[in-house]
Amino acid sequence: MAASQVLIDGRTLSIESLILIRDGLATATLSNEAISRMQTSRKAVEDILDSDKIVYGINTGFGAMSSVQIDSENLAKLQLNLIRSHACGVGELMSPEHVLMMMVIRANSLAVGNSGIRVEVVQTMLELVNARISPTVPRIGSLGASGDLAPLSHLALGLVGENDFLIEDEEGWTLIDASDAFGRIQSSPVSLQAKEGLSLINGTSQMCTFLSEAVSTLETLVFSADCATACSVEAIKGSHKAFDSRIHAARPHMGQSISAARISALLADSDINRSHADCDRVQDAYSLRCAAQVHGPVIEALQRARETLYIELNSATDNPLVFIAEDGASEVISGGNFHGENLAIIADNLAVCAHELGSISERRTNLLMNPQWSGQKAFLAVEEGLESGLMIVQYVSAACVAELHHLANPASTTNISVSMEKEDHVSMGATACHRLLTCCEMLSRVIANELIAAVGCLRNISEAPGTGVSTIFSTINGMIPALEHDQSLSEVSDGLALELRFGLLHDL
Repeated sequence: MAASQVLIDGRTLSIESLILIRDGLATATLSNEAISRMQTSRKAVEDILDSDKIVYGINTGFGAMSSVQIDSENLAKLQLNLIRSHACGVGELMSPEHVLMMMVIRANSLAVGNSGIRVEVVQTMLELVNARISPTVPRIGSLGASGDLAPLSHLALGLVGENDFLIEDEEGWTLIDASDAFGRIQSSPVSLQAKEGLSLINGTSQMCTFLSEAVSTLETLVFSADCATACSVEAIKGSHKAFDSRIHAARPHMGQSISAARISALLADSDINRSHADCDRVQDAYSLRCAAQVHGPVIEALQRARETLYIELNSATDNPLVFIAEDGASEVISGGNFHGENLAIIADNLAVCAHELGSISERRTNLLMNPQWSGQKAFLAVEEGLESGLMIVQYVSAACVAELHHLANPASTTNISVSMEKEDHVSMGATACHRLLTCCEMLSRVIANELIAAVGCLRNISEAPGTGVSTIFSTINGMIPALEHDQSLSEVSDGLALELRFGLLHDL
């Protein structure tokens, strides 16, 4: 049973609220204020229909055919044709959890009150969300401009009863037909009226879905990277001095200071550090000594991404938009709020950030394998030469970094003109944002491998590490088998990576 309620008001939707709904921990409800705004904008559309005005998106064709006027008796058919013709996505299906998030984001955008859609259409969408019923939506098809047309059209096709659905039950997600889906919510498919099809499919909802989850996951992983760094510092009996607050106050970048403070706190009260207070090692390798300077910019990039995403989640992103003046006069204006350039650029930047976190983590893993740094046997092999120990764990991290390097190539620099040159610049934001989810998975594997190696080293050190590192060690030690002989660690690495993505270390 859902533990909380998310108010869909077009103003306050957050990443955290979306994650709660994704995980079935909250339901979504339209606010009274949103209902009032939507009713006002819908009346403006109906007034246009009662007049002789010709307005794009209401009684015209779309895209390159926007100059074609449509007779009033064909307006409902126009909207249905729009949905059917645009629902031509391909590839694997979006996960139903992502589709539920996309539905909530679309509903919240419509709740801003500039879209001219009827309240009951959005209510039906939210009823499906709350019942954990998701239309089937192919992932591929959006160019990140003119909105996420293809995926949102498949969503809309579900609302009109012409699509299959997935419903969550005790055994997972089960395929059902439209009649069953609407029977579960005791409702009927939507009969689209003027402008409503366009309002449903014109927006950045798929992009926002992927980016919301990616930002949340990357915030978790950059914290995990700080945790891994602290473990690696202790594992090679490295210096704590690089995380001294005075160093970071002398170069007061916010993210750098946060990362250094986290690492320093995890290292506090370390017997390992006290045991080598008089050693002759002056400086550690950059992957340790400069960790805060590398992790810090990622923290800052994530903060900026979160700020931009919050604005986007609570914006009207379809076209055209309906505006009501104080005197009650209305105007319908065509623009480009559906263009996902802001999201594409953020996702491209965060893909680079994921690469950098992975790159420096792999370098720390390499140090842990090296007797000159760790003071332990090469690759932590029990019988050097006869056994390879964790040698290939580092190879796998290097391979993951190569994948991250490839994934860091920007999607936003690709432009393919469509719709007879009417839509001649697109963002490829959906490609960029979905790619970032793949980056998160790859990064989590690199950090997991660093932690596996660090735990292997710490097991062989008699002194106690810092208090925070001790807590991390206790949390993950049982997930890693004794490294007393060569063995496959694939499942261990993937299992730990998954736990990291779900926040294993985030609440320590």
